[in-house]
Amino acid sequence: MSINLQNKIKVVSEKNSRILLPNLITIIGVCIGLSSIKFALDNRFELSIIAILFAAIMDSLDGRVARLIKGTSKVGKELDSLTDVISFGVAPAFIMYFWHLNQIEKIGWLLCLMYVVCVALRLARFNITSNINHEWKDNFFEGVPAPAGAILLLMPLIFEKSNIFSIIDNTYIVSTMFIIVPLLMISKIPTYSFKKIVIPRKSTVFLLFGIGIFIGLLIIYTFKTVFISGLIYILLIPVSIIHYNNIKSKNDLADINEDDQEDML
Repeated sequence: MSINLQNKIKVVSEKNSRILLPNLITIIGVCIGLSSIKFALDNRFELSIIAILFAAIMDSLDGRVARLIKGTSKVGKELDSLTDVISFGVAPAFIMYFWHLNQIEKIGWLLCLMYVVCVALRLARFNITSNINHEWKDNFFEGVPAPAGAILLLMPLIFEKSNIFSIIDNTYIVSTMFIIVPLLMISKIPTYSFKKIVIPRKSTVFLLFGIGIFIGLLIIYTFKTVFISGLIYILLIPVSIIHYNNIKSKNDLADINEDDQEDML
């Protein structure tokens, strides 16, 4: 009798409960991303930047949590893509438009539309190519990912809030970023994904120490730290291209050798 009662009051199955957590994280991320637009409308651009950063953190967590607890699903994958379009496409475009791009009126709005379209195209391509089984390619994205692209787009605003020094007219810089960043996102340039980073056990303490210092800097010097991190990411793009081509050439050579050995047999 007690067993039947437990079955009746069971709301979701164990599998569905595992799916619920990563999807909840994704929904929290999209709420934070939409809130960044509200902050921009209120001219609270500092909070807009922080909201996009938190949305990026949520975006990196939902997939990892889903894989960790074996809660991946097709619904979660589609929900994640729709969330990315809002949080890293629509939201950054609106923030930059309210900040400076509205000064060039129709052209500014056209640049916003182009950026959001490129984000949507980049995510659509990612959903198609992510099923291709090349284990060594897991360390690389094809083009700049949407969260990184959003932060790069916000770099002029982040720079101003860092108070390093002031720029008289940001309009041309912002317009240039709205051209360069979308092109990087839809390009086939390999960029580091940081999904599979192998850290020796002896170096774990130093890694945790470094993370602690970074978080401390992020709390104390928020915008300066984010801006410098963005510059480091930009400098890593050519490094990732060279690294990718080296690994690709080695794997192509290994595949050719395997084919030759099979032909000899």
